[in-house]
Amino acid sequence: MANKDQAAGGVSRQVLADHVYEALLSALMDGRLEAGSPVSIDGMARELNVSPTPVREALARLEATGMVRRTALRGYRVAPLLTPDELADLMDARLVIEPANAFMACRRAADGLIGELAQAIDDLKSAPRGPSFAEFRAYWEADERFHRLVALYADNQFLLSAYDALGGQVQRFRFFGGLGITDADFAITEHTQILQAFKTGDPERARDAMIAHIQGVKQRSQHESELRS
Repeated sequence: MANKDQAAGGVSRQVLADHVYEALLSALMDGRLEAGSPVSIDGMARELNVSPTPVREALARLEATGMVRRTALRGYRVAPLLTPDELADLMDARLVIEPANAFMACRRAADGLIGELAQAIDDLKSAPRGPSFAEFRAYWEADERFHRLVALYADNQFLLSAYDALGGQVQRFRFFGGLGITDADFAITEHTQILQAFKTGDPERARDAMIAHIQGVKQRSQHESELRS
């Protein structure tokens, strides 16, 4: 982590904010910041040897994912893991948004998108799947990249905003902390089915493949939630 003098000496504000975000995200995903515990902006700034500003910016970004919650006059606290009912609601919301994204993106699919989706799947196959966030981070990044590419190429700013607001990928991967990725083979197969629909230019098939994928994720996530409880 860059120290305050380094920040003043040339590390850009955005780079510093990104570093702080990554440090907090890792602590949240690994459970080093425990559910329900307060997150002190000044305390985190001292721990990371930065000013409070990038910590405040990072927490605002994390609040948008549902990883932390802010209460007036009380500051930030680590959000609890989703309950089974909340997890079901999240996946049901994804079932509304992501199949529509797949349908619309497939109608606009170009070779560039197909290549990027294929690369994301290749990255999933080669990524480590260990129990710590550092070990499964590359897998999470590739998974998120696949879904966000579909959302981007749907070319609908409101659907994209709705997708981003769910924070679905981050919330789902919280269940893998301490366990490692347990459903990689299923997810890779489902992503490949979506890719095949894009390759054949079949929007209905792309939508149906995304529905099957999210339904599979929902079932597996509920199982991971039970393992946690």
